[in-house]
Amino acid sequence: MSEHKAPEKGTISIHTENIFPIIKKWLYSEKEIFLRELVSNAVDAITKLQHVNLVEGLQLSEDYVVDISVDKTAGTLTIKDNGIGMTADEIRKYINQVAFSSAEEFVEKFKGLEDKNQIIGHFGLGFYSSFMVAQKVEIRSLSYQKDAVGAHWTCAGNTSYELEEIDKKDRGTEVILHLEETEKEYLDPVKVREVVKRYCNFLPVTIRLAGDQVNDSQPLWNQSATEITEEQYKEFYSKLYPFADEPLFWIHLNVDFPFNLKGILYFPRLTTEFDVAKSHIKLFCNQVFVSDNCPELIPEFLTPLQGCLDAPDLPLNVSRSYLQNEPQVRKIREVITSRVAGKICDLARQDRVAFSKIWEDIHTFVKFGMLRDDKFYDKVKEQVIFRTTGEEDYTTLNEYLLRAAAKHDKKVYYANDEAAQATYIKLFKGQGIEVLLLDALIDSHFIQFLEMKNSEIKFERVDSDVTENLLEEERKIQLAGPDEQKLQTQQVKELFEGVLKTSGLSIRVESLKNDDVSGMILLAEQTRRFKEMTRMMGKGDDMSDMFAEHTLMVNLKSPVVQNILKLQNAKREGDAAMLAEQVYDLAMLSQRSFDKERMEAFLSRSNKILEKLGVMG
Repeated sequence: MSEHKAPEKGTISIHTENIFPIIKKWLYSEKEIFLRELVSNAVDAITKLQHVNLVEGLQLSEDYVVDISVDKTAGTLTIKDNGIGMTADEIRKYINQVAFSSAEEFVEKFKGLEDKNQIIGHFGLGFYSSFMVAQKVEIRSLSYQKDAVGAHWTCAGNTSYELEEIDKKDRGTEVILHLEETEKEYLDPVKVREVVKRYCNFLPVTIRLAGDQVNDSQPLWNQSATEITEEQYKEFYSKLYPFADEPLFWIHLNVDFPFNLKGILYFPRLTTEFDVAKSHIKLFCNQVFVSDNCPELIPEFLTPLQGCLDAPDLPLNVSRSYLQNEPQVRKIREVITSRVAGKICDLARQDRVAFSKIWEDIHTFVKFGMLRDDKFYDKVKEQVIFRTTGEEDYTTLNEYLLRAAAKHDKKVYYANDEAAQATYIKLFKGQGIEVLLLDALIDSHFIQFLEMKNSEIKFERVDSDVTENLLEEERKIQLAGPDEQKLQTQQVKELFEGVLKTSGLSIRVESLKNDDVSGMILLAEQTRRFKEMTRMMGKGDDMSDMFAEHTLMVNLKSPVVQNILKLQNAKREGDAAMLAEQVYDLAMLSQRSFDKERMEAFLSRSNKILEKLGVMG
């Protein structure tokens, strides 16, 4: 080799006195991405050499690797690759020429930027992110080209540099960071491993730290779905989310037109601690980690999805504003929505029993998606299932309507509190009428949405006025029955109206087949919905407002009601009134909680009734 020349000294071509303090100031909050940038550069150098090797047939067959090492004594962190390498001229071209119009314009443009690490991507500053943690940086490189000479570049965090020839036997590049005193945490192998695992875990080249491989260079999303077992999908999920339960199901994406997109999306088992307000998808760009919060790529109703997306057409340092304004992002959302809908339909068709087991975890988000996205609604509407009191545990709406067609109009009877409305449900079952159980918060909105989509269908809660349909035959018998029954009906009505002087209360007397029920509260469906909506909007927080207008249906066949009649006829009006109040309160208890004053009255009256029963005994 020829005798070494004196080091070349020069000034980095930037249109400002010193860009490095600006880099440190504006990128400091995300400084660990420097390691991502340097490792990514090293992988790119290897990828370029692999391409040249293929095209030119250089027969460079050794293993490709990126080696990371720390030297605590020297205070250095080194990233070394055996890739394509650089000549001195290439260092001048790619390292020394950093184009900025002015530091003032730079600072002004980005002083309000939330994602400080995005500045790097905008200006090609990947390598210069080293100066967020280093006081001096060295590059030692040898190009793959025949007869190439090693080059050594040094910069101490200002615009001056030195570039000289060196003896270097092994092809590739070493970047040596002389860390600032305040950044010595990056001399800790545990810290370095953590950063590499976070940002570079799935890069396609082996990455070693102190000789041990730290990354998974064959991510599952790059493999064919037909070759992957269920256990491999679950194992990969546990790598991404080490402490999570097994996922409910997953979707393998491999899109190459009209854009490139790969990934695996998992629907997790949800817990009360799950943060549904934040996206949990890990975004990659050519296997380089970008972000673990990319809500712009995921429809709002699918926020609970977990997993990873690799979108090589998006820039590595993609910004929030870029995602919000990029048409391709909207197309990605549409693809994800379509694939999720297809998966739900497949699961529902394949095995109803198995599907019903995961339905409780996903139904809220499926319904929310239907409310928000008409295309999603159209794809999954036939597969939405509901818990039912019928012979099957779950039913679709079409199946329910088909069974109910012979018994009543296109009305769907439902309960939203199985325990509180048990009496009503029992009444309907006794009449052979199936009831859907819609007890999720979203269901009140979902019911109205389904009615809007199909005007022929009407949902009626079991405690609404629909009971008239059930009692029509009984009422005909009653109206045509003996004069005594008509007289009792009128007498009970007048008695309860006289005792219960409650504003907005109407009394209706019926003869139910089930004599276990003494009284039931009925609320008109549309009036109740309006009241509930008003309360949810914060315009009527008082529960009593819900019962401004309500009906007490008294069951004439109930032994309790017959006893009230006997007491009234025996001139024991006080006892009859006490029992009438008790019937009303028992009916109201299934609808609402009592305040302190009313509960005290109810308990006191209950004790008096028990005392009287004891005296009678």
